[in-house]
Amino acid sequence: MRPGTRASALYGVTEAAEDFFCNYGVNPDYHRGLEAGGLRVSGLGGAGEVRIVELPDHPFFLATLFLPQARSTAASPHPLLAGYAAAVTAGVSA
Repeated sequence: MRPGTRASALYGVTEAAEDFFCNYGVNPDYHRGLEAGGLRVSGLGGAGEVRIVELPDHPFFLATLFLPQARSTAASPHPLLAGYAAAVTAGVSA
């Protein structure tokens, strides 16, 4: 993960392993254009493929090409889901 991103802050690290179950992906030819438009590529797979994107100026816009809920439990929520819940709670009380 790119240091200084919401994803790396929520994980608390810059490397994490996640299961990936789909054949979808972002065409590498569009990475620069997406970032020029404000979408930050914040997580890459082992071969440099996009796995996490986010909008830095949004309260919580973070999208993944893996399923964080697949390894989340009530006792041990996935860090991205816990971050989303915290953002929702902060927005409700604001």
